[in-house]
Amino acid sequence: MRTAILILAAGLCPAQTFTDIKVEKFTGGYTFTEGPVWARDGFLLFSDPPESKIYKVVPGQKPGVFRGPSNKANGNTYDAKGNLYTCESQSRRVTRTDKKGTVEVIAEKWEGKRLNAPNDIVVRRDGHVYFTDPAFGEQANGRELDFYGIYHISPKGEMELISKPAGRPNGVALSPNGRVLYVANSDDRALYAYDLDGKGTASNERKLVSGIDGPPDGIKVDEKGNIYVTANKLPIYSPAGKLVHTIEFAETPRNCAFGDADFQTLYVTALTSVYRVRLDVKGSVQY
Repeated sequence: MRTAILILAAGLCPAQTFTDIKVEKFTGGYTFTEGPVWARDGFLLFSDPPESKIYKVVPGQKPGVFRGPSNKANGNTYDAKGNLYTCESQSRRVTRTDKKGTVEVIAEKWEGKRLNAPNDIVVRRDGHVYFTDPAFGEQANGRELDFYGIYHISPKGEMELISKPAGRPNGVALSPNGRVLYVANSDDRALYAYDLDGKGTASNERKLVSGIDGPPDGIKVDEKGNIYVTANKLPIYSPAGKLVHTIEFAETPRNCAFGDADFQTLYVTALTSVYRVRLDVKGSVQY
């Protein structure tokens, strides 16, 4: 593996420093990388939607295909039981794969109409699922719904619509305590927040960050509550929405995920490659 060290502006985040950051190229040669997630078994999964594949990489080993075709899978995540959740943009559905490899469809329609193109997903520790349903490019062909949506699925499988944003919702993440849902809006170039109660119901929609440099895509949160947003660069915001640092990459970031045994490595999918950055803070992981 070739290491590329980029010169970054030093910044300060509460209980965390960003000096001497090294951005390392983890793997490359893909068409469009997306949807990274770290498995506790010790490997990284990420999607290549145009190639309709999900790749698996064990650090130090050659990448392999985890699933192909993947129905142009995009976002991926795990739950606390080790089930894999995947947003399949081509089949317009959300699936759950158990440890035995059995695939179950958990969302594909809203009020009798097919979803647009599920994009990103997160699962709270207690089993509540949240995902976004925008439509980019050719995904808009043949749409049955006349809006973009943010959805919630309860542990019992009951699905509800949280919001119909004017712009396209994209990345989704949860605060460390699971009480705040964050959603990136690519068209609005903003980050929205919603309060979540014990039943998983969302309320109090508000714009937390505006004026992001470039359309925001995937987002993640560290254990301190700081929010990592992939856009033209990778800005990091405090829980209050204040910009505390920006990381630059050789390619445009599209999504990110914390990984490695200590969850102190940020894996970043960026166009044709996947990069990684060691940090001195752990990621907030719901599984």
